[in-house]
Amino acid sequence: MVGASELKEETMKLLTRFELASKRTSELHALHREALKAFNAAARGTQERRDALATIANLETEIASRPSRSPQ
Repeated sequence: MVGASELKEETMKLLTRFELASKRTSELHALHREALKAFNAAARGTQERRDALATIANLETEIASRPSRSPQ
């Protein structure tokens, strides 16, 4: 039987621009999806929701700062 602690979903920690700068763009997009899921799952007014929202903002800023690749 699975215990309640094993069913608890991990909360997303706040990711800073400094931490994100070393990630590949594909990793940033995957983290963005996870942050959106964490934001939607968190209750309104909680620190988890604020952290997820700040992480989403940091991810979007970092992704936007990357040079876009043109098709070859």
